[in-house]
Amino acid sequence: MARITRYSKFEGELDQLDSSELMQMIQEALLGQGMNDPYDPDPNARPSMDDLFDAILEALAERGMIPEDQLLEAMQAEDIRETGLGQQIQQLMDRLQQDGFIRKEFEGGGAGEPGDAKFQLTDKSIDFLGYKSLRDLMGGLGRSSAGAHDTREYASGVEMTGELKAYEFGDTMNLDTTATLGNVMGKGFENLEESDLVIRQAEYNSSAATVVLLDCSHSMILYGEDRFTPAKQVALALAHLIRTQYPGDTVKFVLFHDSAEEVPVSKLAQAQIGPYHTNTAGGLRLAQQLLKRENKDMKQIVMITDGKPSALTLPDGRIYKNAYGLDPYVLGATLREVASCRRSGIQVNTFMLARDPELVGFVRRVSEMTRGKAYFTTPQNIGQYVLMDFVTNKTKLVN
Repeated sequence: MARITRYSKFEGELDQLDSSELMQMIQEALLGQGMNDPYDPDPNARPSMDDLFDAILEALAERGMIPEDQLLEAMQAEDIRETGLGQQIQQLMDRLQQDGFIRKEFEGGGAGEPGDAKFQLTDKSIDFLGYKSLRDLMGGLGRSSAGAHDTREYASGVEMTGELKAYEFGDTMNLDTTATLGNVMGKGFENLEESDLVIRQAEYNSSAATVVLLDCSHSMILYGEDRFTPAKQVALALAHLIRTQYPGDTVKFVLFHDSAEEVPVSKLAQAQIGPYHTNTAGGLRLAQQLLKRENKDMKQIVMITDGKPSALTLPDGRIYKNAYGLDPYVLGATLREVASCRRSGIQVNTFMLARDPELVGFVRRVSEMTRGKAYFTTPQNIGQYVLMDFVTNKTKLVN
């Protein structure tokens, strides 16, 4: 259950509530399934301005920020938007637009009717949500993340460590002048040999290309638990971490369900659940295609899922589905994609939000095949596992 904070200093003074505080209050509604029907999900749904109005109203009510007289007036009114409270909420929505957190749009780009208005989160809003998620998730560990991927290996030309080594073919020429001169003083420069060269070593900070595979099949919101919202929070936090502390890295996002598609980070926050099945093979195939375009030291897939593979894209484009047990046909195709990852040097780290014995065996097999890792976790702590694994992973991969 979300922690509720009572903003007593704002009671009756909603006009003093700034946009960043409001965004923090409604972030779960923006990221979560509150703007979609979890039992009849529409992956193409877009939240409306009416949805935003309701999210703000709910957030204010939960935090005790609505004076009793305004709340009573609103409850008795035929149209809450015509009341004093409704007008204040509309002013808060206008402020979100003015401050650049949301962009109001109409279908087809026209003016449209007020009730038809949709809203889109801006880059500023995505950055805010990513930072907030990262701070919350890493704060639970009691420390912040490091700023570069340190490896066990040494290479010349990055960050000086003070250690010296004889030059080898392929090293960057970070010559230690004193040591090199000492080697040639007695025989003269005309007799200089490659073995006389001495360079200073440097810690090698690796660059990495990551594809985050997010399961958005129907099971991610069934059985009274929303697993998709925490997964999106983790993805946004990872994007913010890479942008601010690992600028040499890249990260892309793939949603997989009946099929799979890449989604830009700007669209990730408002991605919805659906369609229903779990095409893990399709997600892995698309992730490999994206990683092949990257020229990085390391390539990895971070897969967040809660279910077994249950769908497969056939050569003719049709989707084969079987939600009952681990279908040998689906499993075989999925493991072939895993084997392809291994041949391409791509590690697959799986974060499983379930502990079914069949799934445990499947995930362990995936991890063994790609020398990856498997984490059996929960929506409450998945973020800490993913982020800390990302920060430390490079020290174990680079040769």
